[in-house]
Formats: sequence, structure tokens, C-alpha cells
Amino acid sequence: MGVIIRQSIKGTIVNYIGSFIGFLTTMFVLTRFLQPEEIGLTRVIYEAAVLIAGFAQLGITGTAFRFFPYFQSDKNNHNGFFFYLVLLPTIGIILFIPLYVLLKEPISAFFSINALLFDHYYYWIIFLIIFIAFWTAFEIYSNLLMRIVMPKFIREIAVRILLLAVYLLFAFKFLNLDGLVGGFIAVYGIAMVLTFTYISRISPVSLKHDFSFIDKPLGKKIRNYTLFLVLSSLSGSILNQLDVFMLGSHLGFSYVGVFTIAFFMGNVVEIPSRSISSISSPIAAKALKEGDMHTANQLYKKVSLHQFLAGSIIFLLVWINIDNIFSIIPNGDVFSAGKWVVFFIALAKLLNVTLNFGGILISYSKYYYWTLFFLVFITITGIVSNLILIPKYGITGAAIATFITYMLLSGVQQWIVLAKIKGNPFSMSLLKCFLLIILLFGINYFLPVWSPNPFIDGFYRSLIIGTLTLISLYKLKISDEISLIIDKVLKRDRI
Repeated sequence: MGVIIRQSIKGTIVNYIGSFIGFLTTMFVLTRFLQPEEIGLTRVIYEAAVLIAGFAQLGITGTAFRFFPYFQSDKNNHNGFFFYLVLLPTIGIILFIPLYVLLKEPISAFFSINALLFDHYYYWIIFLIIFIAFWTAFEIYSNLLMRIVMPKFIREIAVRILLLAVYLLFAFKFLNLDGLVGGFIAVYGIAMVLTFTYISRISPVSLKHDFSFIDKPLGKKIRNYTLFLVLSSLSGSILNQLDVFMLGSHLGFSYVGVFTIAFFMGNVVEIPSRSISSISSPIAAKALKEGDMHTANQLYKKVSLHQFLAGSIIFLLVWINIDNIFSIIPNGDVFSAGKWVVFFIALAKLLNVTLNFGGILISYSKYYYWTLFFLVFITITGIVSNLILIPKYGITGAAIATFITYMLLSGVQQWIVLAKIKGNPFSMSLLKCFLLIILLFGINYFLPVWSPNPFIDGFYRSLIIGTLTLISLYKLKISDEISLIIDKVLKRDRI
């Protein structure tokens, strides 16, 4: 777990620097210089590209992590694994982009309120699909080599700085709307090139390979698993973009813009999990390949604890300052309509980061096929809940639908983990952490409004709650790893 903690801390530092840049961009640039409709347009374009790219990747993420241990070797460029990593998205792009072109009319018509605007940029999305598909493949390769920091720097910091530059150029009239969308797409092309450049320096990226290395039994496993993931992605990919697409269809891009700002605020809950999951996944895949269920389950407990711990603290700090945040940002009175979107999205993300490693364990085990059944069920549930709740509660309804979907997904997923893998993420430390967070929410409720100035009020609340959190974590010994880090810091201070 030591390597996981070290890499995760480095990755999390990068994530939070990027998130700070993203916070400034989202809260003070987008809200000031872009109309909600323009924010919604870029969000829908991005999510549409992610959806098609998810199909085109042909399950490369799961397949790569599951089967890399079979190829892993210091010799022969990991037995040509990079070739296969690039081959799958190449085939997927050849298959899905023509399909995307053929479905132009029904897809554009889906966004009936903004059909003409979306239609204008329809073919531009093809470039973004290609960039995202290969960028993801290159990033996966770096993660497999246990080098997560630089790819995260590119994703979390470089991309956000470049996007900020595009937004500012648009704000000061150097770019029109076409320039904004074109620059937005180009940023992801640059990210793809930067990631490829990095992996080419840390490991050979030759396309040389030997098909004979994959014998019939291994080839059959890879083929069946990949086919399963392709079928699963038809449901899983749709699930991730469902709320944005249905809001865009029912209410228009302006509502998507308000939802996007609120979603960003709630989504910060999952930032630490990106590092922990990235570095833990290869270890879990190796343990399951070797049949070491004890290691896999202990890893599950550790990952769940630290992801809940980090996510819940962020949720706490965001929510106790939610009114202050909307008071500070430009046009906060417009975007404050998304206040309860923040709450339900943050709650959904907290639930997901706590239990989602169970899904990773399932996908790397011999019971991976179970995920197809509950993904189909959950996707249907998500569509139905959005159809019911969006007309009644607008963007808050979409957030509630997302929470319901995540709750059912986590519940069914955990049932499979318990029944088939005997995995259990729950521990006394997790219970202590849960009760501590509830107590801290209660303490904040009784804190008076010390100043009408949102900066002063936010600082004093965060200082009190943050201090109590650190002291409690150390005294209750909720995490051995965090206690060790605090001990080291305290010893340095004494010296």
C-alpha cells in the first residue's frame, strides 16, 4: 500500500492544483464571460465526444488493466503490448465514426431546442472523438507502468491552462464562437500529443509485436472479455452522460450551462479517487490473476476508506461554504439555481468513490460478465428517473436522478462483490470516519454567521472545521497511513 499512498499523494497534489485552476476558470471566467448557453454547448460537445470515444475504445481500459500482467516483461517492450493498446481504439474509430456520421439527423434532432446550434458543430466532434480515444490509450499505458503523475499533470493542469487561454481569447473578442469551439477541441489534440511524447520517453512505444505470443487460451480470454466490455460500454458510457443529454434535450443548453457549474462543484468530491484508483488497479489485477483474494480484499478496504475519507472531507468543506461560494462568483444569482445540484451530485460521487473499487475487482475477476446485467438495469433506471424528475424539478431533478442511479449501481455492485468475491469494504475505521463527518456537519450547523462578508465567513468556518477534522483523524487513528504522515510532519517541526 506504500507505493499507492506515495503515488496517490503526488497525483492528488497535481489533481488539486489542476482543480484550483479549474475552479478559477469555472467560477470566475466561465460565469463572467460565457453565457449559460455557450457553457452548455461546450459541455454537450465534450460529452458527445466522450460517449462515442468510449464506444470506439472497445473496452481498452478494462482489457488493458486485466491482461497487462500476462504481457508484463522488461524485455520485448512488454511483448508488444503497446501495439494492442493502440490497435483496439483504431478499430473502434473505423467502426463507430461512420456510424456517427450516418446518425447525424436523429442525434441532432434529439437536442430539439438547440438543434441548429449543435448541428453546426456536428462534424467538428469527430476530431475530438479521435483525440480522446488515443489520449486515453496513452494515459492507460503510463498508468500500467505505475507512472501516473505526468499524465495527470497533462490532464489536470496543462489542459485546464490551455482551456483557460481559449476562454480568455473568446472573452476579449479575439475568437468568435467558432474559434471557441475549435480551440476547445484543439486543446485535447495537444493533450494527446503531450501524453504520447511522455510515454515514449519512459518506455519503448514501438509497434513491433509477435502474434504468436498470444496463444489460443489467452486469445480466447482477451476476445471474450473485450467483447463483453464493448457490450457493457453501450450501457455504461450512456449512463455517464445521461443527465447532460437529457437536460439538453428537455430544457436546452442554458440549463446545461447552470448544471455544468453546479456539477463541477459537486464533482470535486471524486478528485482524490482518481489517483488512488489509477495506482491501485494494476495491483488488484495482479492479485486476482494470482488468485490472491486476501490481498485484493485488503486493498478494497484500504481504498474504500481513503476514498471516503478524502471525498467526505471535501464534500463537507464545499457544503458548509455553498452560499458563500455563490455570493462570490460572477452572476452567482443565476448559477445559485444549481445549489441542490451540488448537494446531490456530491452525495452521488461520495457513494461512488467509496464503493467503486468493488466494480474494478469484479471486472478483473472471472465474474466480470455480471456487470453487463446490472449496467443495463441501471441505465434503464437512469433514463426513467430522469424522464420523471427533470420535468418536475428541472436541473435538481437530474441531480437526484443521478444520485438514485449511483445508489442502485453501488448496491447491486456490492452485492455481487460480497456474494462472488467475498469482498467487504466496510471496517471500523470507515464507520469512525462516517460518524466523524456527521458530527462535523452538526457542528457547522451551530456555528453562527460571524461576518456578512463571504470570504471572512468561509475562512472562519473552514478553519474551525478543518482543524477539528485533522485533530480527530489523528486522535481516532482512522488511517494508519495518514497518522504516519502527521507524525513525520510533527517530528520535523520539533527538529
